[in-house]
Amino acid sequence: MRIVCDTYIPFIVEAVQKEWPQADICPMKPEQIDASAVRNADVLVVRTRTKVNEALLAGSTVRLVCTATIGFDHIDTAYCDVHNIRWMSCPGCNAQAVCDYIEEALEEIQNSYPKGTIIPKFKIQNSSPTIGVVGVGHVGSLVAKMAERKGLKVLRNDPPKNIGVSLDEIAKECDIITFHVPLDKSTYHLCDEAFLNQCKPDALIINAARGGVVDEQALLHSGHPYILDTWENEPCLNPIVLAGALRASMHIAGYSVEGKQNASQMCLDAIADAFGLKKISLLSLPIGTQPSPSGDTAPGWLTRITDQLKSNPKGFEELRKNYILR
Repeated sequence: MRIVCDTYIPFIVEAVQKEWPQADICPMKPEQIDASAVRNADVLVVRTRTKVNEALLAGSTVRLVCTATIGFDHIDTAYCDVHNIRWMSCPGCNAQAVCDYIEEALEEIQNSYPKGTIIPKFKIQNSSPTIGVVGVGHVGSLVAKMAERKGLKVLRNDPPKNIGVSLDEIAKECDIITFHVPLDKSTYHLCDEAFLNQCKPDALIINAARGGVVDEQALLHSGHPYILDTWENEPCLNPIVLAGALRASMHIAGYSVEGKQNASQMCLDAIADAFGLKKISLLSLPIGTQPSPSGDTAPGWLTRITDQLKSNPKGFEELRKNYILR
C-alpha cells in the first residue's frame, strides 16, 4: 500500500517505517501534493493546506483521506462519499491547546490595561465580565470551563447541540465573544455586520476557529477590538485587518506536542482499521524524532507572536511551518 503524507505532520512517517514494512510512505510538502502525486496512492494524510476535491482525487486509487486537523472544510466530503472514498478528521485532538491559547489571550489583554498599555476600545469594566462561547464542542466546552474557573460569567451558544442561549443574547450581553465552530454554510460569516451591530461597543471578538466564521471587513468597520488566529484567505492576510488586531497569530492556536500527537495517532488508527493493519501506539513507540514541548510559553508569548506576524505578514506560512510546538 502507498501512503502520501504531508511532511509537516509529525510522527506518522517514522512510525509507519518502523511498524508497517508493507507500506510505502511518501512524505511530501503540501505544494507537492497534486493529482499526479496521489494517482497511485491508497491513503492521503493532509492538513488544511491541501484542498481535497475532484481535481486532486479524480482518477486516483485513493481509498482513505485522513486530515490531521479538527476541521475538514478543505475536504469535498460529498465527492468522497459518492466515490466511496473514506475520510476522517480528528475532532478534539488539539482542544486543550486552543483553550490554552484563549486563556493566554485573555490574561494578556486583562493584565496589559492596568500596566498603562492603551488598548483601543477595550477595558474590562467590572471584576466579572461575561464571555460568550459560540460553539460548545470539544474546544468550546473546555474554554467555557476555563472561563468559569477564572471567575467569568459564561454564556454558551450551540444551536445544533441545543445548548445555551441565542446568538442574539450572546451579542447583547457579552463583553468577550469567542468562536469555536466548524466552518460550513451555516457558520460562514456567523459574525457579520448584523451580529456586530448588536454587540456592546467595546465587546472583544476572538476567532480561533476558521477564518470564514468572521466577516473581517465587517469586523474592521465595526470598531470592535479583536484577536485573530484564523483568517479569511489564508495565508494572504488583509494587512489592514492584521494591523488592527490586539493580538494576532498564524493559525497556531492548536499547535502543541500533545495536539499533534493526538491527531497523528487518530490518523494511524484510521489507516489500521481501514486496511486491517496492526495498531501502532505512538506513546509506546520509541520515535527518536518526536519533538518535546519547547515553544515560548513564558508570560506574554502571544504578544511576541503578534509582533513577529505584524512585522512579516507575508511570512505567514513560513512562520506557521517553523512555529516551535509548545
